[in-house]
Amino acid sequence: MADKISDPKQSKGKQTVTLTDNSTGKTCELPIMQGTAGPRVVDVRRLYAETGFFTYDPGFTSTGSCDSAITYIDGDEGILMHRGYAIEDLAGKSSFMEVCYLLLHGELPTKKQRSEFERTITYHTMLHEQMLNLYRGFRRDSHPMAIMVGVVGALSAFYHDSTDISDPHQRMVASHRMIAKMPTIAAMAYKYSVGQPFVYPRNDLNYAENFLYMTFAVPCEEFKVRPAVARAMDRIFILHADHEQNASTSTVRIAGSSGANPFACIAAGIASLWGPAHGGANEAVLQMLHEIGSKDKIPEFLARAKDRNDPFRLMGFGHRVYKNYDPRAAVLRESCHEVLEDLGVRDDPLLDLAMELERIALEDPYFVEKKLFPNVDFYSGIILQAMGFPTSMFTVLFALARTVGWVAQWQEMIEDPHHRISRPRQLYTGLDKRPFVPISNRG
Repeated sequence: MADKISDPKQSKGKQTVTLTDNSTGKTCELPIMQGTAGPRVVDVRRLYAETGFFTYDPGFTSTGSCDSAITYIDGDEGILMHRGYAIEDLAGKSSFMEVCYLLLHGELPTKKQRSEFERTITYHTMLHEQMLNLYRGFRRDSHPMAIMVGVVGALSAFYHDSTDISDPHQRMVASHRMIAKMPTIAAMAYKYSVGQPFVYPRNDLNYAENFLYMTFAVPCEEFKVRPAVARAMDRIFILHADHEQNASTSTVRIAGSSGANPFACIAAGIASLWGPAHGGANEAVLQMLHEIGSKDKIPEFLARAKDRNDPFRLMGFGHRVYKNYDPRAAVLRESCHEVLEDLGVRDDPLLDLAMELERIALEDPYFVEKKLFPNVDFYSGIILQAMGFPTSMFTVLFALARTVGWVAQWQEMIEDPHHRISRPRQLYTGLDKRPFVPISNRG
């Protein structure tokens, strides 16, 4: 059994590690790869061919599934960058449309490029009229994410001219269509769930304004989007645009590796995002606040959160990747308080409870020592609640924002000449081969 790995060494000018099988004495040299930033990577692609062994890594938490130039995360230092730009700079100085262009093309746009890109997205926001019949096929109480999965997957049935993944032009048209139509699809999912008429997009509004308009406007009266709310919405979209190789992004890449059309791949990503451990975390924050109930019970629930034997967990604090402060949370915290002030939210018990929980947790030595700071889900849940979104729409908004990241990652994978269909291996623990027993002899 292979049970020893040597320290890195130089081999013909390249660093390698040597894997030794103590039972046979055989060795295998594996190259070490170094990216622009982050930890070095041991290239195990030749491992099975040369040794007969696979690696075992449930959840792929120690495995690099691809190389990518889109997003970089350093969880220990609290760093998130898109194409080399810090998320704090993008959220504070840019717009979601600029970030979309950056993720898709690798550089921030010039004024002309931004204008052309915004126009392209604006004029792709309408849905094929026959698609409205799809919504009416769902029950009124359907979860909006269920509608999203179905409608996005159905896009390939309506837009045949952008499903050929071998054609760069069709790939870009499909990418633009998904970014443009996702707010319309999401808003219509909400309208259908509450029994209101669909509201069509307007070309005189920007991306965030248009989504808020389609979601909250009604035909019988004029609706004006509040600037502070639109800014916060745009910032939420930026902060959720991409987050490296998470579960949903990996799902999109795996689906795309088979050659599936882009609409099907994004629908698969939406389905993965729906899970409460991924995109449903901000919804879980609001559920937790309802469970706590009142400010005077905060100490009791914080004590429960510290008790390893208690199943209660403080949702919206800490992060799987970030072992420091979530850089997105710092940005959203500012927007949170700005939106609450603009909306005049001063006496909402749930929001008051959230702010008090934030204050106490940030002063508690236990949470500070363990770096369990409020994350992006904590603040986004509070903001979306204040804006008037029901919790069932929280993950929908996440999917809307993440679409550009999924599309950029899918594009990058398709354009990689070395990409192959994904085929993870396994450690089989079932029964070994055994003889078939006729039914008459099975007792």
